[in-house]
Amino acid sequence: MQKLKDWFSSLQQRERVLVLGGGAAVLLVAIYFFALAPFYAAVNGGAQRVETKKGDLAWMRSVGGEVLALSASSPSAAAPSNESLVVLIDRSARECGLASSLTGQTPSGENGIRVRLEQAEFDKLVVCLGSLQQSHSVAIESATIDRTAKPGFVNASLVLTRPGG
Repeated sequence: MQKLKDWFSSLQQRERVLVLGGGAAVLLVAIYFFALAPFYAAVNGGAQRVETKKGDLAWMRSVGGEVLALSASSPSAAAPSNESLVVLIDRSARECGLASSLTGQTPSGENGIRVRLEQAEFDKLVVCLGSLQQSHSVAIESATIDRTAKPGFVNASLVLTRPGG
């Protein structure tokens, strides 16, 4: 440290001012890159997230009326039928356009059934499961859904249950 002081003392006044100015500039650049830049990046990221959330909220508000109308027109409480789950699943798969994808049904417990679908259209599967839940009180106990090489198609293993079914 003493060598550094001696070196600095040996400089002319003008050189000392340049060295101190350069040191201050390096210090300011370091403060910017290690303190201010990450802070500004975090603030900008937060602002972008807020804008995304505002867009999501605007979309939700725009479809809110449609959702309310759909929920008002659908039955609020599903009445379980006396139809067996095997028959119900088979009929629903045909109605939803999934009959060719339905590869297996196995009873699971007293009120459940294991269902296997291969190369099923995902959108149709979701609509069909929603319909089963709303119209027949069929619940999804567990589901394993794997994508296939064909976009929009999945392989699914489901365990479906119905109270008293």
